[in-house]
Amino acid sequence: MTETLSTLVGRSLSAHYDRVRRNVHGLVEPLSDEQLWRRPFAFGNSVGHLLLHLTGNLDYYVGAQIAGSGYVRDRPREFADTARRPKNEVLRDFDRAVDMVLATLAAQGEADWRAPYSGVGAEDVADRLAMFLRCAAHADHHAGQMIYLCKQVALV
Repeated sequence: MTETLSTLVGRSLSAHYDRVRRNVHGLVEPLSDEQLWRRPFAFGNSVGHLLLHLTGNLDYYVGAQIAGSGYVRDRPREFADTARRPKNEVLRDFDRAVDMVLATLAAQGEADWRAPYSGVGAEDVADRLAMFLRCAAHADHHAGQMIYLCKQVALV
């Protein structure tokens, strides 16, 4: 049986999100809880805050807006949270968000990819496929920042 384009898109995007998850885990695992929350630059973020941001991004743009999870986002808190939760808890929440994205991708059918999309901060996104692509690019962007931040916090 030949794979449909819808199935290929879902499978390819799922592989991408899972790759980002593995990369993030590889970067974060060597860090201590203290290093996770350290801001090596006065103008930037900590790795922990970027993880909170990626989790919030996925929970809102995919969870709330596509999967109907009811998640309510507090984006400013993603960058300002002072709780300094343990690394294993932050990674667990990130994994839960990625798992939700994978389940949502698996549930998309041919017509779902074209379904209109709306969300705060995504007024220029026309459909679900475009939002899944944007979230994947966003995750790559911040995973790249984490590479640099992890090197910096290891030096301090």
